[in-house]
Amino acid sequence: MNVPVHLAEMTTSEAADAAARGTVVLIPAGALEQHGPGMVLGTDLFRAEAVVAQVAAGLGDKVVVGPSLPVGVSPHHMAFAGTVTLTTGTFAAVVREYVTSLHRHGWTRFLVVTGHGGNNATLSTVAQDLLVSHPEVRLAWTPLTPLAGDAVAAMDPSAVHGHSGEAETAQMLHIAPHLVHTDRLEPGTTTPDQLDDVSRTARRYTHPALTLPYDRLSANGVLGDPRRATADDGAAIVKAVVSRITTFLEEWPAG
Repeated sequence: MNVPVHLAEMTTSEAADAAARGTVVLIPAGALEQHGPGMVLGTDLFRAEAVVAQVAAGLGDKVVVGPSLPVGVSPHHMAFAGTVTLTTGTFAAVVREYVTSLHRHGWTRFLVVTGHGGNNATLSTVAQDLLVSHPEVRLAWTPLTPLAGDAVAAMDPSAVHGHSGEAETAQMLHIAPHLVHTDRLEPGTTTPDQLDDVSRTARRYTHPALTLPYDRLSANGVLGDPRRATADDGAAIVKAVVSRITTFLEEWPAG
């Protein structure tokens, strides 16, 4: 009998068995936020769930897919209609309560796979807090696109690129082409000279980090030119991301 890999599809007995086996709980996290005129609000969650599904398919009974985190930390996108945001405190509380609930049943290792960069800082904070409150728990997290820098570079993206640009659009063309309105894709900010002085500084440096609202960076919410993306580019990015997450999980000891 095949045992389900998704926690929601398990019975309580199957869940107890999965916890006893020392499985890692994979938690897809995303956002509900603008992705320009051509891509849907759930883009970050759909990408995370697709990657988690492929990782789980490759690792079988070594992992369990836990409940998704469909809304993230997105105050920087609130100028665009449809965006819903959680405060960092609320997002942290939900992550923590997912983890501590499952820990009560025996799970100790968790990996949050986030398609939304705005979640990153909060995930790091939760992981640090758990070291004190639940020292036997290990919470890891990973972004998606940054794991595939080589595949993104091969696309030769715009000088300014990122949100809703070449790489994200390519991934969606690969995993969910029906959710990409190709006739509505349009470039956003693609060169530094389109940015004001403060925005240029923010985009030039990874650290020190300067957070700005996206309507200051781009009039349509897009960084890059999504029209240049292809499904093949997306396949290469997703393959690299899945491979690197899988390798990490295979090397992560249960002890």
